[in-house]
Amino acid sequence: MIKKTTLAISLSLLMAGCGQPQQAGQNAESQKSTIKQTSQTEQLKEIYNNYFDEQLQLNPLLATYIGDDRYNDQLPNFYSEIHRTSSLQLETRYLEQVKKINAEQLPRAERISYEIFKRNRELAIEGAQYPDHLIPINQFYNIAGQLAMLASGTSAQPFDTAEDYRAWASRMEKIPRLFDQAIENMKKGVEQDIVQPRVLIEKAIPQIEAQITEDVTESIFWRPVAELPDDIADTDAEAIRKQYRDIITNTVIPAYQKLSDYLSNEYLPETRTESFGLGQLPGGKGWYDYQIKANTSTELSADRIHKIGKDEVSRIHDEMRDIMEETEFEGDLQSFFDFMTNDEQFIYESRNEMLEDYRSLRGSVDNTVDKLFDIFPQAEYEIRKVEEFREQSASSGSYQAAPTDNSRPAIFYLNTYDLSSRPSWAKTALFLHEAAPGHHFQISIQQELEDLPKFRKFGRETAYTEGWGLYSESLGYDMGLYNDPYQRFGQLAAELWRSIRLVVDTGIHSKGWSRQQVLDYMYDNAPVAEARAVSEAERFMALPGQALAYKIGQLKISELRRDAERKLGENFDIKAFHRVVLEDGAVPLTVLERKVKRWVAQQL
Repeated sequence: MIKKTTLAISLSLLMAGCGQPQQAGQNAESQKSTIKQTSQTEQLKEIYNNYFDEQLQLNPLLATYIGDDRYNDQLPNFYSEIHRTSSLQLETRYLEQVKKINAEQLPRAERISYEIFKRNRELAIEGAQYPDHLIPINQFYNIAGQLAMLASGTSAQPFDTAEDYRAWASRMEKIPRLFDQAIENMKKGVEQDIVQPRVLIEKAIPQIEAQITEDVTESIFWRPVAELPDDIADTDAEAIRKQYRDIITNTVIPAYQKLSDYLSNEYLPETRTESFGLGQLPGGKGWYDYQIKANTSTELSADRIHKIGKDEVSRIHDEMRDIMEETEFEGDLQSFFDFMTNDEQFIYESRNEMLEDYRSLRGSVDNTVDKLFDIFPQAEYEIRKVEEFREQSASSGSYQAAPTDNSRPAIFYLNTYDLSSRPSWAKTALFLHEAAPGHHFQISIQQELEDLPKFRKFGRETAYTEGWGLYSESLGYDMGLYNDPYQRFGQLAAELWRSIRLVVDTGIHSKGWSRQQVLDYMYDNAPVAEARAVSEAERFMALPGQALAYKIGQLKISELRRDAERKLGENFDIKAFHRVVLEDGAVPLTVLERKVKRWVAQQL
């Protein structure tokens, strides 16, 4: 190898001295450019690594979720002004550093990371002006529920060694400070007329009260103690039992009680009962516009998204009418919705039957998914029921990624609450979205990409991530999973639901829709039981703009596939297309579009 390299250099030098001065000059310039590229690439790697490490120090829960155990004992007061200032300083400092890099001189792959890193820092800085910290509690995401999930021993917080138990004990001791700060922030929110809708807090309070028990052994925080590993020494085990009993009794439960009391007695009377959207809060219009941009990675306006949603609702209704004809259903579309929602053949008899039905679908997916993919995740996944303390407000399904060391599998959480609102025809679409080839493929493959900077390995571009999940639901046609017209209806119903989200999310937060207006629109346009309609309507109130990401992302991925199929004809390779979409991890939709179009041009 050394000899060949030396010979190549010698020949190059010889040619440079034999009447080719222009080429020599060009070679020199090319070498300078390569050196500069390498230098900038190394600078960026250092910037990315340093940023990610500092980000984990500021947000140690993130470290725990990705399997980095260095900060498992830490729980900073991230609702505090000091913490928010530190976060903003971090974003500003690294934006200034990355802007010194000349992006035009970067190779394609490095330029994608550069653009995403710069955009994310700019979004974080822009978002810092909006007072999310004044409304820290809602029924869908709140720190009280998140800590309870971690405490259970079935989530990201490890409980394998005595040191693991000591780390979580240290975190538990810091819970009161965090809850006290949340209460202080909500009091400031009341003073500034920035408060949550009443219905959200009414749903959050029971979730918090569920963690208040007289018998410490009935607490979810005690569960890891009840399941102490056998290889922990007896002396350590006894010390853990004593320590946990003391902390849960005297620190954790009183903190949950104090938060519950404040929400019930002081905050609830101040909450909103007539308005439900972000747009009705002080500065809310700009706040919602920011949420649209952050969640969709587009510059689409609320009005434009509202219209896209209504157009999609109309189109999907027409396809549902085709299924009505196929199944020889007599009646109008609303009658068909009533039939699909209420007929007993679609209602599971038990929670366990529902869970096992979803688990049984896995074999069919595993046997057919290789028709569409030549790139697969290494991580495994399992299907679990949503915990009962949060199931009333949780979505139909959700996904939690595995840590990078695969020490535990990824989890597809299935909501089995109120079986009458979880029809069996929803099974295939929901499975494909949350498990394979949806979130499990996309998120796990992203985390397993060796050359991807960490901020991208563990980052999320909501429109891409949720757009891929919704696009994956449609792959059931390619996989032969929608031969049953009712499962096909389920796919259309799921897509319809995401289209309705475009209408109602913008309706709530931009057009001032009431809760009842949202529910009426849902009932008029989709097959939905009351429990799910209420849960979803209140989810949109709690997470402004997040629900827009699904359909906007899916529309873009589907558009790019249709365009590639049209241009490439018989040369279109679905496996290659999916590889192109997945191989760089989550990216903004504008970056994805450039990437796919470049691939199509190369095939041509």
